[in-house]
Amino acid sequence: MLTVLVDYDSGNLHSAHKAFERMANERGSGTIVVTSEADVVAKADRIVLPGDGAFPACKAHLFDRSGLFEAIEEAVTVKARPFMGICIGMQMMATRGHEYAQTAGFDWIGGDVVKITPSDKTLKVPHMGWNDLVIDHPHAVLDGIATGDHAYFVHSYHFNVTKDTERLSHVDYAGDITAIVGRDNMIGFQFHPEKSQHTGLRMISNFLGWAP
Repeated sequence: MLTVLVDYDSGNLHSAHKAFERMANERGSGTIVVTSEADVVAKADRIVLPGDGAFPACKAHLFDRSGLFEAIEEAVTVKARPFMGICIGMQMMATRGHEYAQTAGFDWIGGDVVKITPSDKTLKVPHMGWNDLVIDHPHAVLDGIATGDHAYFVHSYHFNVTKDTERLSHVDYAGDITAIVGRDNMIGFQFHPEKSQHTGLRMISNFLGWAP
């Protein structure tokens, strides 16, 4: 069993790699590899796409690598391999992003990534720190996770999901902010599961055993 964390120079992968390795060792879920090689991604049983920074820059970094996105897309949309997007990796699953310039996403989950605008103007953007999850729809990767469990966020834009059934969880920040999206063999986290202590490690472990 091979799980790849895609490295495309859009974020520090060290903590994510360590968290995935820890949970893979605990449950005997095979090997975790960090790679930017399309041929390794093509052979993966599971794919994780992290990302820190701005949506357009992250997408440009990803598409700059010859064949890398094509390998991800075939594995996820044709071979139905389980996929996890983290932070900008989750946002790129959207139809389009609106950070700096309108940028096409993968259009795997319908919706737009737009600036956070809390109704309480005293709340700062970026939305940064711990917030309590509200579970909107059950999911195998959320087994053992309940409303009130908290996760660690750092972001200024969030995913307005077109279909209610594809928004699995949200948080309140003087207005709803999408926390988790998903459909079929895909799931995406706006927060950083590798920095979210027990809650995040449980989700990583669940993902490593997920058979959609």
